[in-house]
Amino acid sequence: MQMFRRKIAALLLAAISMPMFADSEGGLILGAEAEKKVTKRLDVTLEADMRTRNNFKTMDRWGVGLGASYKLLSWLKTDAGYKFLDYNFHEDIDYKKSGVYNHWRPSYWGVKHRFYASLTGSYKFSNNIKLSLRERWQYSYRPEKTVKRWDFDDELWEDKVRSGSGKNQLRSRLEISYDRKKALLTPYLSIETYHSWAIEKVRYTVGTDIRLSKHHSLSAYYRFQKMHNVDEDEYDPDMHYLGAGYKFKF
Repeated sequence: MQMFRRKIAALLLAAISMPMFADSEGGLILGAEAEKKVTKRLDVTLEADMRTRNNFKTMDRWGVGLGASYKLLSWLKTDAGYKFLDYNFHEDIDYKKSGVYNHWRPSYWGVKHRFYASLTGSYKFSNNIKLSLRERWQYSYRPEKTVKRWDFDDELWEDKVRSGSGKNQLRSRLEISYDRKKALLTPYLSIETYHSWAIEKVRYTVGTDIRLSKHHSLSAYYRFQKMHNVDEDEYDPDMHYLGAGYKFKF
């Protein structure tokens, strides 16, 4: 419990130190999900999503995934799954020591494979306020791929092999919501940090789930994503996202 309180305190500290919005872009996130209750404790999920960048003008990625969740206790659940992601990797320009262009690699499409596992603890107060903390480990692997790049010295296109690359990350998400049974709206606010030896990005999200019926629901949200310690393989501007999703339970 002490560790749980320390994690919440750290995430709240990150939230109140949220930076000003500068040097950022806009994007759209659309998603759809189907959830099947197998037993009272076990659910399986199929999901798909797409995302844009460059102020909504450029497709950033699309993906599909399959996962399962299991309720260990009334307040604790675990989940695991796999996602196939097709990324539009951004262009890259490298320079010589003199500062002139050396090579230019245009943007290109390439896949990533992602595996994840999570633990989520939650507590609901008598006034319908619900607090939850999720800890997720994920491993993403980008296979080797040969791409084209322009050589400014020889003025020709050449093949460049991008080696396969794997990455482990820990994602910590604190969420507070107003979760009243059978209510039309379930508004929420969350903060999520991505760690890989250091914080790499922080996501601030505010939105609501919209209950249409027992089987159908929608979601709408705004998200600001602040980047930190970005490596060369990641798209690095801070992002403002508008998101919408649909969920079907059966």
